[in-house]
This record gives sequence, C-alpha cells and structure tokens, in this order.
Amino acid sequence: MTSNATTDLPTQAKIVIVGGGIVGCSIAYHLAKLGETDVVLLEQGQLSGGTTWHAAGLVGQLRATHNLTRLAKYGAELYETLEAETGQATGFRRTGSMSVARTAARTEELRRGMAMAACFGVEMHEISLQEAQTKIPLMAVDDLDSAFFIPGDGMTNPTDTTQALARGARRGGVRVVEGVKVERIERSRSRPSAVITNKGRIACEQVVLAGGLWTRELARSLGVAVPLHAAEHMYVVTRPIEGVVRNQPVLRDPDGYLYVKEEVGGLVLGGFEPNAKPWGRRTDVPDDFVFQLLPEDWDQFEPFMTNGLQRLPCMETAQIRQLLVGPESFTPDNAYCLGAAPGWQGLYIAAGFNSVGIASAAGAGKALAEWIVAGAAQMDLADIDIRRFHGWEWNNTYLADRVTETVGTLYAMHWPYRQMETGRGLRRSPLHEALKADGACFGQVAGWERPNWFARPGQKPEYAYTYGRPNWFENHRAEHMAVREACALFDMASYGKLLVQGRDAEKLLSRLCANTVAVEPGRIVYTQMLNPRGGIEADLTVMRLDADRFWVIPPCASTRRDRAWIEDHIQDGEHVFVADVTSGVGAFSVMGPNAVALLEQVSGETLDNARCPFGHWTELEIGFATVRAARITYVGERGFELYMPSEMVAHAYEKVREAGADHGLKLAGYHTLDSCRIEKAYRHWGHDIGPDDTPLEAGLGFAVRSEAAYIGRDAIERQRQEGVARVMRQFRLEDPAEHLYHDEAIWHEGQLVGRITSGNYGHALGAAVGMGYVPKHLEDAENFVIQIGNRMVPAQASRRPLYDPKSERVRG
Repeated sequence: MTSNATTDLPTQAKIVIVGGGIVGCSIAYHLAKLGETDVVLLEQGQLSGGTTWHAAGLVGQLRATHNLTRLAKYGAELYETLEAETGQATGFRRTGSMSVARTAARTEELRRGMAMAACFGVEMHEISLQEAQTKIPLMAVDDLDSAFFIPGDGMTNPTDTTQALARGARRGGVRVVEGVKVERIERSRSRPSAVITNKGRIACEQVVLAGGLWTRELARSLGVAVPLHAAEHMYVVTRPIEGVVRNQPVLRDPDGYLYVKEEVGGLVLGGFEPNAKPWGRRTDVPDDFVFQLLPEDWDQFEPFMTNGLQRLPCMETAQIRQLLVGPESFTPDNAYCLGAAPGWQGLYIAAGFNSVGIASAAGAGKALAEWIVAGAAQMDLADIDIRRFHGWEWNNTYLADRVTETVGTLYAMHWPYRQMETGRGLRRSPLHEALKADGACFGQVAGWERPNWFARPGQKPEYAYTYGRPNWFENHRAEHMAVREACALFDMASYGKLLVQGRDAEKLLSRLCANTVAVEPGRIVYTQMLNPRGGIEADLTVMRLDADRFWVIPPCASTRRDRAWIEDHIQDGEHVFVADVTSGVGAFSVMGPNAVALLEQVSGETLDNARCPFGHWTELEIGFATVRAARITYVGERGFELYMPSEMVAHAYEKVREAGADHGLKLAGYHTLDSCRIEKAYRHWGHDIGPDDTPLEAGLGFAVRSEAAYIGRDAIERQRQEGVARVMRQFRLEDPAEHLYHDEAIWHEGQLVGRITSGNYGHALGAAVGMGYVPKHLEDAENFVIQIGNRMVPAQASRRPLYDPKSERVRG
C-alpha cells in the first residue's frame, strides 16, 4: 500500500496523537480544522493497518442515546462530503439500512426505537414486508414479523476514508509519520512532557492515545484504566451473486445476529454472536500486527451461516471468496472511551470502539478535538467519558470474561433493566449475603452487586425480561408502597463517598458548587457542580463534617468521574486532598412514615425536627455501632441515611431489622428507589440532567446561589436574564397498563416536542410516571401524548411533583 506520509520525526510538537487508525486520523483532521497546526500523528505501522482496515464499514446513525446519535449523524454527514473536500475517494454510499424482526418482541423494540429516532432527529419508517423484499430482492420474508428502514444510513471504505481524513489533516498542517512506535510517555507533574519513540524523542504539551488494541497497555503504564479486550469479529465475502442489487440497503437481522451489505455485486455477511471468542491477553498483541488477519474459524462462524441461509437462501450456492477474521476491541459496557484521562492534565484517550468505530470516528474526532482546544468538553459526552471506569476494570480475566457477552449485546434484545451475566460478583456490600438470603435479585452498577428487587418465598429472584408488565411487578409494588405507607430499608454500600479535606477544602468546594457549602458542621447541602456553559457536571450532596473536612456523596456510577472533576480543579498552592472512602464507609437508609419511630426505638434517642431537621446530620448509637445519621431523602419520604465503618454495617443492620417488624419495615431494591424518586420528580444525573442541561432548565434553580462566584455562574445569570428555552415537566400516563422507561416521544397537538428522560411505574400514583423537557411556551400546557412503540397514550402533565408537591412528608 502506498503512502505519502511524512517520514522525518520532529523533536517537538504541541500535540502528539498516537495511532493512525480512522479515529486518530479523525482527531488530527478536526484539530487542523480548529486551527491547530503544531500536531504530529504517529503510527507504528501503516495508516489503518490495525483494526480499521478490516472493519465492515457500516455507517449507522441511530445509537443508544441522544448524544451518541448526534456524533454518529455527524459522521454520515462528513463522510458524504469528504471526498469532494480532499480529493481522496472514500467509497461512501448512502444506501439506507433495514432492520427486520423475527418476533413480536423485536418488533416492539424496533417500534420503540423508531419513536426514539424521531426524538433524535433520525428518519426511520416501518415498512411492509413486501416493500422490504423489493429493496432486497433475495431476502426471505416469510418468517418475519416486521421491517424498518432508515434512509440516511450507509457504508464507506474504512481504509480510503482514513486516508481522506489523513489527507485533510496534512493539508491543515498536521504532520503524519508512519513506522514509528511510541515506547513510553514522560511526564512533568500531572502533564505529559515528551513522547519517547523508537526513532527519537518528541517534546510535547498534550498527548492523545488512539492506538486501538495497543492503547490499553500504554495507558496502563501511565496509571490510566482503559478497559478493553479484543474479540474475533468475522464475516464472509462472496463473489458476485445474480439478483443482488447495487447499493441495496444494509440489512440487519438482529434476531439472527446478522448484518449483510452489498459489495461489488456480492455480499458481505457477518454479525455479533451471543458467545463471542476473546482474542489475546494484554501481552499477546504484537507490534507488527499490521494488515494481518486471524486464522479462519468456521465452527465459530456456523451460527451466522445457518441464520444467513435462512434470511438469504442464495448463500447456499454463493461462492465464498474469503472468511475474514480480525480482532476488534470491546469495553465492558459497549460504549467507547473518550476524553481526558483522570489524574492528568493534557492526556486524552480515544479507544475501544466496540465494532462501531467507522460510524463513530468522525463525531468522536470532532468532539475530542474541541475538548482539547477548549480545555473542556463542548457537549455531553458522559456516556463515553473514560472517567466512568475504575482502576479494577483493567483486570484481564474480568475483561476476557465480559467480552464474550458484550459482543452479542450489540444485536441482543435491549430489554428494560437487562443485566449483564458475565464479570459478576466482584464488588459486594457487607450485607450481600443477608440480602441474598432474603430473596434479593441483584443488578450491577460500576461492578457493585446491588439488590434491584426482592423475591417472595418460593419465587426465583430472576428476571423474565419484557417491555410490558414484568414478573417482579407485584414485588415492586409492595416495596414501593412500604416506602409510602410504612418504611423500607435500602442498601447504600455502592453510593460514592469522597472525603475532601484540607485548609482549602471549603474554598475549592465553594468554587465548584452552585449552592452554598460554606455552612456550619452538621449541615447537608444538595448541589450541582457546573461547567462554564452552566451545564450540570455533577449532582450530589455535600456533608460538612468540621472546619476542614467534607463528605461529598455522588451517585455510584459517577463516583470516579466526580472525583476527577474535583481534583482537576485544585489550583496550584491549594492545600486540599480528595480520597475515595467508598469501600471503607458502609451505609443503608431507612425511609418512610415509620422510619423515625423505628430509629428512635433502636437508638433510644429522639429524632424530631429540633434534634435533626431536614438537611442536617447527627450521630446515633445503634447497638454497639456509632453511626452518622443524615436527614436527607431521594424517595420523597422522611427518613435517614446511616453511615458507618463497613465492618459495622452488618451489626447495625441486624438491630434495625430486629426492631423493624413492629414498624412494617420491608427490604426494598433500586427499582423502588428509582420509582419513588420519579414519583417525587427528583432528577437523576445521566438521564434527566447532565452537562448539556442547566439547573434553571431542570427546575433546580432553588439549589443555585447568585451572590458569589462559582464555575458556571456567568452562564446561569445570563440565562436568568434571558430566560430558558425549555423546561422539565413530569408526566403520568392515563392508561395504567402502559410502562415508561426512557426516550419515549412526547407529542403535543400533533407536534413532537420532547422525549421522556426517565420513567418508571408510580405505584402510589397508580400509573407509569416519567419526566422530560418541553419548550418553555408549553410549561403550562395540557393534552400531551406519549408515544410508546406505535401507541399514542394520553398523559397528565405537571410542573410540580405529582406526589407530595409541597414536600410536607419530607419535612414533617
């Protein structure tokens, strides 16, 4: 393969990009577009020679979340114009894509996806099976239930597209050097200072690790967890087949694990199997693995061929030109890694693209380039932020186990509440065995095993997945109503606990928090941390312990990210330290009308408003354990979160359970925590609020001060003056048989006006409840309709919480 890459190695550059696949070249291209010319891209082999070249080249737009879809849509737009801009052919074609369903359940999933696509601005239609066969004449449709078409999807040639991005980068001043291996990165304090290669040293200020399969170990040497593992991805390429239509749509048959695309009159048939084949441990990826393939494995490919023959009978007589097997890297949650490396300034990661690297590269490159130039992300990238991962997740045994499942989840049914089955059991609460004995059905978040619901005696604590009424619905109702009518106990071991301490702790937190944290010891403050755009980077509570110590309590999933945000804003000379004490501090909460009476009984102390009003904490003795009791709630009832050393949790739990029978105490799981908070319209970071949402839009203005400086204040004050364009509203379905999850479309008088950001069943309100943003002029409107699949369901809308709108139960 020919290349016109620069061969001389500079001795210094502002930015060094490590990796010349499509992602690295996209980052270089977009940095050049932003005027960054002092950039060097290093590739140890040849451009696109690692994983990029053997990718199938599918360019789909619809992704699991709104922001990932935004990035993928941009990719299709860029690839369509890239050849005209650079003069380098890309092979991009907007063929459209078709997804077919073999079952009614898959049809429901695709219909819900179609409503979600409308919210995300992606055109998608349900078409007849006859029309589907017209578009792909050789496809068998007799066994299908439905078909859906996205006209804007397409395909591209990965190698040619990479070359086009590289050419555009060079024209913008970027230097591209092939045949140079990066051996290590030098650092000065928390910043990279030089890249050491086999051809020499390059002094630099910023480094981007975009080396595909090789990124993990290079990052590991720098103390950064990039948890990815390769799996063997395979597809067959046929010779021309009579009846194949040039530029026919890409076919996805997820029930058969299949994708099929036309290529030079033949077909490319591959897929994502339920039990994938891991490839290589961390030391098994050779540096010279360039434009190489793995040995054919027809046994592993057999399910694809069997299902392919069912969908495309012509494959029985087709001439197979090649079974292509190449390694592709996957992350534990099937979302790629992008962004600033925690613990560093000026080190960035872009890796682990889970077989969607071609479709995602353009958007990822643009987003990361903007981050590098601006010094902060310019849109909500939390779904893919590298800081969502923890150090333990680079464990090779865990990754090899998980990758067997993650590959298949690309095409598996995306059931509500679906739980991964591999890589389980590592992080457990001190109460794990006790809760298991009481029927807990566990889910997993950030590696933690958490009770989602509790089975009755004789009932298996297992999910039977569905989009309708789940097998645990009555269990959930009983737990939910115990919170509302008596009291319930929630395990909180997985909640983050960050200790921020030092003489400048108050100064730092006051600069970061939109609410006032300069309070007396014993106070608890609900607050957000904002970016300069006013967007919500963190949503948490701050407990002041004494003059120089604070506990910051973030949600489980964002603990690592929130810690990084705090640490990244410690200024030179400030005396403040952040420690994650989650593992050492255990917790459970008791919530509900009877919670106070129960805790008074077990502690022998009075817990009225005089002793501990809402938003305060006090110390209690429960048995032999001294606990910090925090008067706060996420379920909309009066109660306490109880914090203590992890080794004391079991003892305190036994004392509370023993006395709980007199007060109607019931164990409750995280589905109940979620349903109660949605009934009370409490926001959830990552669903209802995030870096693109401001507190004023989200109805959280009560938690934002105006009298002092904090990051994001200028944007908030400007929004106060100019007003907001959208507002958060709560919705209750009028049909009690329907369920809400997230991303259902919100309609008003025939117009699509928003989407449900999160939903659950509100048992106290007697129907499913959700939240979502609508245009400001509709904040007092009625006659909303929620689209659930192909059903239009009327909904009651409210600006105030439908449950306990005055918070009388919380503060009583």
